[in-house]
Amino acid sequence: MNNYYNLSTDEVLNKLNTSMEGISGKEIDRLRTQYGFNELKAENRAGFFKVFFSQFKDFLVIILLIAGVISLFLKDYESAIVIFAVTILNSILGTVQHFKAEKSLDSLKTLSSPIAKVIRNNEKIEIPSREVLVGDILLLEAGDFVSADGRILENYSLQVNESSLTGESESVLKESEVIKDTEIAIGDRKNMVFTGSLITYGRAVVAVTDIGMSTELGKIAHLMESAQSKETPLQISLDKFGKKLAVAILILCGIIFAANVLRGYSLIDSFMFAIALAVAAIPEALSSIVTIVLAIGTQKMAKENAIIRKLHSVESLGSVSVICSDKTGTLTQNKMVAEKVFVGSKVLESRGLSMEDTLLRTIVKMSALASDATITGDKGVGDPTELAFIKLANNYGYEEEDLRKEYPRLSEVPFDSDRKLMSTFHNIEGQYMMFTKGAPDIILSRVSTIAEENGERPISQSDIEMLEGINRDFSNDGLRVLAFAYKKFDSQANISVEDERYLTFVGLIAMIDPPREESKLAVADCIKAGIKPVMITGDHKITASAIARQIGIMTENGRAVEGTEVEKMSDEELRNNVEDISVYARVSPEHKIRIVKAWQDKGNVVAMTGDGVNDAPALKQADIGVAMGKVGTEVAKDAASMILVDDNFATIVKAVSNGRSIYTNIKNSIKFLLSGNTAGILAVLYTSILALPLPFTAMHLLFINLLTDSMPAIALGLEPYRKDVLNSKPRDINEPLLNKGFLFHVLFEGAVIAASTLAAFYYGLSKGDATLASTMAFAVLALSRMIHGFNCRSKYPIYKVGIFSNKFLWGALLIGVVLLALVLWVPLLQSLFTINPDVLGYLGVIVLLALVPLVVIQIYKAIRTGMNSNSKMTKQ
Repeated sequence: MNNYYNLSTDEVLNKLNTSMEGISGKEIDRLRTQYGFNELKAENRAGFFKVFFSQFKDFLVIILLIAGVISLFLKDYESAIVIFAVTILNSILGTVQHFKAEKSLDSLKTLSSPIAKVIRNNEKIEIPSREVLVGDILLLEAGDFVSADGRILENYSLQVNESSLTGESESVLKESEVIKDTEIAIGDRKNMVFTGSLITYGRAVVAVTDIGMSTELGKIAHLMESAQSKETPLQISLDKFGKKLAVAILILCGIIFAANVLRGYSLIDSFMFAIALAVAAIPEALSSIVTIVLAIGTQKMAKENAIIRKLHSVESLGSVSVICSDKTGTLTQNKMVAEKVFVGSKVLESRGLSMEDTLLRTIVKMSALASDATITGDKGVGDPTELAFIKLANNYGYEEEDLRKEYPRLSEVPFDSDRKLMSTFHNIEGQYMMFTKGAPDIILSRVSTIAEENGERPISQSDIEMLEGINRDFSNDGLRVLAFAYKKFDSQANISVEDERYLTFVGLIAMIDPPREESKLAVADCIKAGIKPVMITGDHKITASAIARQIGIMTENGRAVEGTEVEKMSDEELRNNVEDISVYARVSPEHKIRIVKAWQDKGNVVAMTGDGVNDAPALKQADIGVAMGKVGTEVAKDAASMILVDDNFATIVKAVSNGRSIYTNIKNSIKFLLSGNTAGILAVLYTSILALPLPFTAMHLLFINLLTDSMPAIALGLEPYRKDVLNSKPRDINEPLLNKGFLFHVLFEGAVIAASTLAAFYYGLSKGDATLASTMAFAVLALSRMIHGFNCRSKYPIYKVGIFSNKFLWGALLIGVVLLALVLWVPLLQSLFTINPDVLGYLGVIVLLALVPLVVIQIYKAIRTGMNSNSKMTKQ
């Protein structure tokens, strides 16, 4: 590892084999061969057709395709067309989703500056940033984007916004001196600049140390390529179910096919029977239904300021057990605010100050006059710290524009990162004065007197120690502190650095990036819901810990660690400690991914929030990546599963609530589909075992699975959300969707529907017509499955959840009944679906038998919930 920040300027130039005159012409080709171009490279990605055809790898889809091909050979074109149409549509949807998720690296590339100013052959020239080489001498000034990583050789008050890398919005004061510490976070490498950062003030001469994929931005690009997008718990559960179901279907179809051949049926009839069974067993519309329910759920969430980019991540929200949150702009307001003021031996809250106090008036005016920031309307321009001073003055009636007109700046000594001071010169009511602000330790080393309400007096050692203690207390509370002092002059002067001594100390102003008002409540809601909130930030540990304590993330037993400590931990040590750590400070993108993985390795579903480029790899690695919509970079948004429009941490809690409800609704939809399909399977098995005619054609089953079943399933996904979802713990991801209880209800409810269907089938056979029997069985199965949607709304009887509370289910029933009626009535459809027209004379029998499952299952639910209630009362 090349720690250029540990090397002097001469050592850097020697190591890079360059000089202040820049690279010579003959060296360019050699260096280009050695280092390549200064650009981010993407790994080879799968093309459209490869991604499209990969969607057909699912075992259930393969079985459907085989059934479609067989139907084609048997000239059952209608069945074949429907099967192929469904599978192709699903593959197109999957392909579109895949390419939407592959934009992250493209967004990273846009952070590079198109043009770079360099010195080559002792001449200043401009070149495309992709042609910058290691060893180039880079010239930077305010407004430039840094096009490569480099070591600062000459520094002229350089300030850099590195929020794209560190997540911290405050500009960093740079320096050129050697840093002695060997292992420090990126944010503390004050003598380095990094690709994608913005120069906000000053200028510098920089030696390029890394380009392309070797830069810190390049490392993030590599992390994003290697970070694995996690499958959601529902996807995992459905995949496992699909494989088991596929194996079961193959075995079952094989047995039935062999049995029919042995009984003397022709191979074609046996194949048709097997296809009918496969069609009955496979929930063709399952993936489409789940996608539609998730899509509708995302519309509701969008209205609540949470935009979902990856549909299947919605249900993962219901399983979230850890939220790793960035601090700046996510939990805090991303703006500096004056919190406390120390003057005249008193620590005062910035709210409710009395401007009758002379010293208070003085320091408030000084803070505004010795600042370069401006506020126009609601928009502020300038350093966040200086904006805090302007706002403080405005709050007490001192408008910045009026103050500057009344007391114009006659001369100044601009801020310098070496001095850590700024001074301005004014005529205050006939008295010439220099106002100086800066780091408390620097100010205290230059003062000789201290201001009090009644005048000035010499400052003592005990005063110095007292002020150092106040500054220390402020810093321990996570506050940023600046000191203020003045110096009187007898006449107008052009002040200089030499004048910044023998000052009169006035006071301290402490600032903070305050927590959002709703953050504390949102964190409390997370804890109530069994979710562990964790802060991961590029800020300092003391500041981060103070904010974490204020909003409830960090308790008495919680720990705070820095990135350097994480660096020293092995993956196993991190896993063993991760549950005890509430705050991670000064962390790098690599650390964030390791922290997320450590939680995931312990069986947790992890949500990661963030807004910067530095957050993007961890956003991609997390089960749910949550990007900020207002201040988030495009890179973060592209890598995330969800975007918060209002940048509000509390919105995540709403999203978790919605996610839990959506998962419950999806589970009910799946139960509805599987129990209905089970009824079809049992009916086909029963007739096969008893050597009876087929109760359905393949078209009957496809009509039910794709049309009349789809609408109630979608309507179940729109079931009104429960209000108490946050009172329970997160769902265990290891608990299968199809557990014993779930499967019992699927089999029980399917058996009841199958019994009614077979009753209709026998009734038709009793009339001496197999076609009539098949038609009646089809009609009862279709209608009873539509009505069955009311059974699947909840584990409670429908009178407890409200018979009419889900208007969509009633609408689905109405549409389904109309479609079924068309099939039974319209001659063209009768021919297509092999319908016996005489069925119209038995509609009363069909309706009666279709209602039987509803009555039986509702009675069972009432008995079961009643028994559970009595059991709870007995225990109490």
